[in-house]
Amino acid sequence: MSTTAPRALAPDLARGAMLLAIACAHAPLFVLAVDHGPAVPNHISLALHELFVGNHARPMFAFLFGYALVQIVEQRTARGADPADVRSLLRRRGLWLVVFGLVHTLLVPIDILAAYGLASLLLLGLLRARDRTLLWVGGLTLVPGTLLSGVPLVLALSNGVSTFDIGSLAVPAGTDPGALHLQRLPGAPIGAAVATIMVVPGVIAGLWAARRRLLEEPERNRTFLVWAVVLTMAVSALGALPSILARTGLWEASSAAAVWGTALLQPLTGYFGGFGTAGLIALVAIRAARSPGPATTAIQALGRRSLTFYLLQSAVFVAVFSPPALGLQDRMGLAGSFGVAAAIWAVSVVAADLMRRGNHRGPAEILLRRLTDRAPSAAREQTPFQA
Repeated sequence: MSTTAPRALAPDLARGAMLLAIACAHAPLFVLAVDHGPAVPNHISLALHELFVGNHARPMFAFLFGYALVQIVEQRTARGADPADVRSLLRRRGLWLVVFGLVHTLLVPIDILAAYGLASLLLLGLLRARDRTLLWVGGLTLVPGTLLSGVPLVLALSNGVSTFDIGSLAVPAGTDPGALHLQRLPGAPIGAAVATIMVVPGVIAGLWAARRRLLEEPERNRTFLVWAVVLTMAVSALGALPSILARTGLWEASSAAAVWGTALLQPLTGYFGGFGTAGLIALVAIRAARSPGPATTAIQALGRRSLTFYLLQSAVFVAVFSPPALGLQDRMGLAGSFGVAAAIWAVSVVAADLMRRGNHRGPAEILLRRLTDRAPSAAREQTPFQA
């Protein structure tokens, strides 16, 4: 009788936590004015956003995505699958993620699935590359990734507005929501292409980390993880400080050099903050694995259904903020949107745990597997979005 190795806790915990970061990244884009309401809570929320969410959630997601690509290859080939067949499966998965992402934009013009699908298609050749090649390519791709990530902050600091205003999905007063949505749709493919460039460094970092099983065997890699987390989080915090000071009015970036330096430093160090967050969760998983409590089990269940609940988040945001629905977009600022994001995530944790207890997988995960896997009866593996 064959046995299946127990599923590693850290990757699922990280995916579950990642959904909170993504919710906090997206929710502010649905409000009309992030400065609505008391200034102090909004400023605190902005600092937290710059330290842990803005340009951090995306690299963390990318890191976990790249990590899972290596897992697929190792688990499939260990079961005797032909490497060429595995690469074909990953190409199909990448193509279907692009389709999922483009369909997702029909609901809301913000998406990350298409970007990760495109990134996986572009980076399949690196699955067999040497570590040195991975590190060089990853380092080089930080340049365009940082430049594109920093453009919104450059525009915001130069024009005295918020980055949330630049990327806003809110519906201005007197505007037809349907017509506005149709106007935004043509930009979805361009947005996916730009986002792909921004996520590539994180995906490559995930490939490198997966080869060392950093998340699957955190106790064996504990010393490395501790140092990596301390260094990356410190770099990330220092890099975000100028942006926090400038955006809260405590310091003015008065020259072009100061504007560009501030705008590029935050996303560059944000990449490391995203990686460090994943490592921090791996360290937490060491203790949690010894005596998993109900919270750990529930967040793990959410991580195993991350695709389903990522898509559900968008539907709930539209229902909560859109004028034709609850219309809360003009009733709260940044702090309030964070509260909505946290509430949606908490409900998602409870719902995922109920699904776990009923032995129900995520419907989006089931659909993605059926579309991409020619052997649906094969043993389950951890994938970028899978129950």
